[in-house]
Amino acid sequence: MRFSVITCSDTRSALEDTAGFALQELIKEQGWEVASYTIVKDDIDAISDAILDAVDEVEADIVLTCGGTGLSPRDVTPEATAMVCDRNVPGIAEAMRAYSLKITPHGMLSRAVCMQRGKAIVINFPGSKKAAIENWECVVPALAHAVKMANGGGH
Repeated sequence: MRFSVITCSDTRSALEDTAGFALQELIKEQGWEVASYTIVKDDIDAISDAILDAVDEVEADIVLTCGGTGLSPRDVTPEATAMVCDRNVPGIAEAMRAYSLKITPHGMLSRAVCMQRGKAIVINFPGSKKAAIENWECVVPALAHAVKMANGGGH
């Protein structure tokens, strides 16, 4: 499977992006490919453009955004995702929140979404390394099946 990782942050450089780096390492540990990685500002157009590039140009099966899912006025990743995607996949985001709530009550503050653009799956991850790793643990068992289904495969 091909992944793109997009970190959405006004404050993180590649050296400071511990969550994005952790997600890349976790992807590689599964034997999957990190086809692209980028950092964009917390800007709705920059984020949506990065998702479009990851899906339409890089041809990623799964796009993981990292950051911008909270309550801050600059947190616009869910809105940017919705702007460029076709279908909602609410179960993944719901599972991530439920999983996080077992660890911290702050999990309920996530506005993360999961959506499809064509056959690609776009999942919003939190921007903290700890939370990103926890959310990865939640979704990783279902990712291969999700990509198979998105590509027209049977159960």
